[in-house]
Amino acid sequence: MLKAVVAGACLGLFAFALLAAEESAPSAAQNWPRFRGPNGSGIGVAAALPTKWTEKDYNWKATLPGTGHSSPVVWGDRIFVTCGENETAKRIVLCLKTSDGSVAWRRDFDSKRHPRNPDNSYASSTPAVDSDHVYVYWATPEETALLALTHDGKDAWQRKLGPFASEHGSGTSPVVLGDLVILGNDQEGRSSLLAFDRKSGETRWEIGRRTTKASYATPLVVQLDGEPPQLIFTSTSHGFTSLDPATGKANWELPDTLPERCVGSPLFASGLLFASCGTGGAGRHVVAVRPGSKKTGAPPQIAYTVKKPVPYVPTPVAKDGLVFLWGDNGLVTCIRAATGDQVWQQRVGSNFYGSPVLIGDRLYCISRQGEVFVLAAGEKPELLARNPLGEPSHATPAVANGVLYLRTLSHIISIGRDRRNP
Repeated sequence: MLKAVVAGACLGLFAFALLAAEESAPSAAQNWPRFRGPNGSGIGVAAALPTKWTEKDYNWKATLPGTGHSSPVVWGDRIFVTCGENETAKRIVLCLKTSDGSVAWRRDFDSKRHPRNPDNSYASSTPAVDSDHVYVYWATPEETALLALTHDGKDAWQRKLGPFASEHGSGTSPVVLGDLVILGNDQEGRSSLLAFDRKSGETRWEIGRRTTKASYATPLVVQLDGEPPQLIFTSTSHGFTSLDPATGKANWELPDTLPERCVGSPLFASGLLFASCGTGGAGRHVVAVRPGSKKTGAPPQIAYTVKKPVPYVPTPVAKDGLVFLWGDNGLVTCIRAATGDQVWQQRVGSNFYGSPVLIGDRLYCISRQGEVFVLAAGEKPELLARNPLGEPSHATPAVANGVLYLRTLSHIISIGRDRRNP
């Protein structure tokens, strides 16, 4: 049910369209503002990044004051990352300087230990960042919280959203769209999709949801030619959901398309939406959907389905009409985006929770054991390198200003030449 919208909340569609276009352009990826970068594409720019390296090639390696699985985000000369203390469940928000990895500031937030999947952590949600704030989300069985801090670490606002119910703990991440902070709160209790004013934290809109399984997917924006932007969520109970981001009004929904749990996030490529679902630690389906169109009146339509083996946790990435499905078990499958036809399949080894990022013509993905696998992103399979980091990782790399940032359980590593300092 759509709740009342705060007066003046409806934002101009032009502003949304412009932001969606900017966030989708890899050349504009000076910042890495959310999980998987601009609009969740997983595409970065780093012309001088090596394929194979050793610790001697690092710009720096910083030790974090706790552990976690969240990915770093980058804005200007600041890196924002979260971690937690296993003994106390204390949550920590940390700001590092991109120049040397030194700590600009640290904020600690008390919490309580609670049941969660052994492969989850007390810091699994990736922050979002814009020119004013960093937005951090976490949840316990008693309380879900979304808070905004300034780039100097001062409180801007905080929202308490009630209990969070899931045997596995929480894990989705917020995103910023225009003047809104968007959060998918699909859990096994009272669920909703929410938008908050990014400056004040006031609720702009909220949509109640029926749910049977918590979803860990992070939303993205779809921009069809000549049409207003669509905000896309994926979940078990609702399948694919498209909303007007300004008002929260539903555009269309395609239920009963993702029958198992959604952990990986959706991808938009070659005019199609891609989303995965799975169970028991393995992916079962990747579904490709043609979005509904307001301009033509065409309804959403399933283009095709790719059956297992497919990813469960890692989110796919796309390049030049190809989609790369990086499986949890190290089986990488390349398909044609338009048809779903398999181009190649290669087992690279190891196991993965982090998602691949595309930099130029190479894929970079960190294994759970803490190796960065580098794979050619083309028509033929080619494993180019395996670069050990010395510690396990569940995180996805970040790319900003020509530099690759790698998060392990308790470290951040910087590699590559910062194009602001040639």
